[in-house]
Amino acid sequence: MSTAKKLNIRPLYDRVIVKRAAEETKTASGIIIPDNAKEKPTRGEVLAVGKGAVKQDGSIRPLELKVGDHVLFAKWGGNEVKIEGEEVLILKEEDILAVVNA
Repeated sequence: MSTAKKLNIRPLYDRVIVKRAAEETKTASGIIIPDNAKEKPTRGEVLAVGKGAVKQDGSIRPLELKVGDHVLFAKWGGNEVKIEGEEVLILKEEDILAVVNA
């Protein structure tokens, strides 16, 4: 089920806005992970997409991503910002590693 909501912001060109997935609090074997040992998730949901990348000839190449896609992204990619009280990432399309098919 998608948790995408309408944002009052549109990323430019080949950028996308992604909300990180919830952090894991337990390992698969049931061990609770303390706050200081947690890593930020590299998985999230696309909330907004730009119109596309500008090619050399000035034409626009549309993005392959769409709102609601669940994606994997580079661990240190993007810029963290707060939009409408929510922490999100603004990433370039090239920082997205894969779309997760559920």
